[in-house]
Amino acid sequence: MSKEHTKSEHQQSSVALLLIDVINTMDFEGSELLARYTEDAADRIASLKKSAKENGMPVIYVNDNYGMWQSNFNKVVNYAAEANGKHLVDRLAPDDDDYTVVKPKHSGFFSTPLSSLLKYLKVHTLILTGFAGNICVLFTANDAYMREYELYIPSDCSASNVKEDNDYALKLMEGNLKANIQPSTELDLKEIMQKADDKNTVTSYEG
Repeated sequence: MSKEHTKSEHQQSSVALLLIDVINTMDFEGSELLARYTEDAADRIASLKKSAKENGMPVIYVNDNYGMWQSNFNKVVNYAAEANGKHLVDRLAPDDDDYTVVKPKHSGFFSTPLSSLLKYLKVHTLILTGFAGNICVLFTANDAYMREYELYIPSDCSASNVKEDNDYALKLMEGNLKANIQPSTELDLKEIMQKADDKNTVTSYEG
């Protein structure tokens, strides 16, 4: 694991970056279809993660644990690397100061401590990335919207087995969940964080 970043004990921020199922074995039925799109998306996610951390934004991995309930997250990473997911692990392995949440189902909120973690970090805006865009990203986005999080879901930071399915999921999230789906290259993270901070200040005052 990289030790490039030093973890703050209280890395609180109005905005968090979620990486959903990016530590992936890529050995399931249909994974060869998904693999066509994951490398480009992984590079974009890695670049976005780097920018997020430079701006003091917490990074949270929300990931399937592949049935290894008694394992730590490092074992999940190693398991994925030893399967067909080495190209993703090489690009997107978590740093020591990143947060990790394992999930049993599609949504990152279902039966996980994600809500409690976001509350602890004082997060009100989420940037969602990962695989597959039309399943786990979509389900997580839906649950986030129901919890009144403002959403950014960069169109170049997700992938699905079929490109048209991923595009349709993005349009659904934009239309129904009010998500901003601008590509990551067009996002101004400082502006997003300032907007979220201003909104939190107003909300706290009104409360």
